[in-house]
Amino acid sequence: ARPTGWDLARLLHMYDEVELDEGGGMGKMQAGFSRKWQTWMDKAAPHTTPRWIATAFIMLVYCIRVYFINGWYIITYGLGIYALNLLIGFLSPASDPETEGPTLPTSKDDEFRPFVRRLPEFKFWYGLTKAFIIAFVMTFFNIFNIPVFWPILLMYFFTLFFLTMKRQIKHMIKYKYVPFSFGKTKYKSKDGGDGGMRSAD
Repeated sequence: ARPTGWDLARLLHMYDEVELDEGGGMGKMQAGFSRKWQTWMDKAAPHTTPRWIATAFIMLVYCIRVYFINGWYIITYGLGIYALNLLIGFLSPASDPETEGPTLPTSKDDEFRPFVRRLPEFKFWYGLTKAFIIAFVMTFFNIFNIPVFWPILLMYFFTLFFLTMKRQIKHMIKYKYVPFSFGKTKYKSKDGGDGGMRSAD
């Protein structure tokens, strides 16, 4: 017997349900992986020192590999520029004093306002670590090994680093802020606990 229009409609509806189920399954897998990844990141966030030790190890491994393979300098240059941008964001306040006025107290009578970074420490660490891992993987593909005269890149990078940091330090001096908490005065309450003025990283 030839299939009727009703049978064809049911068949097409069945295929649509299968496609929707498959799409939903992929979406559930991605959502599950995203939740697990976020859980790992949340657990890693308080452990600042171990995180940076792991990142320093990854950076060392990358430098050793680039040294021995003697190539992929354009990847290293791009990595350095990206790391410099992250560093500037880490050292800069979230609110620009030039456009929004002073965000930190300028006298002892002003209300205490902690330094808030434009790029938080965790995002700085995560971006830097991810960049080094991606660059490390890219060194296994010859398509990224573009021949360049590396001393020129090195000289240009150090010049850019010097000019950028010089401008950042002038900005700190002009608006009187220090993006670090160590060495600053901490006030203790009468019961011996920390309290009062304390800058946040």
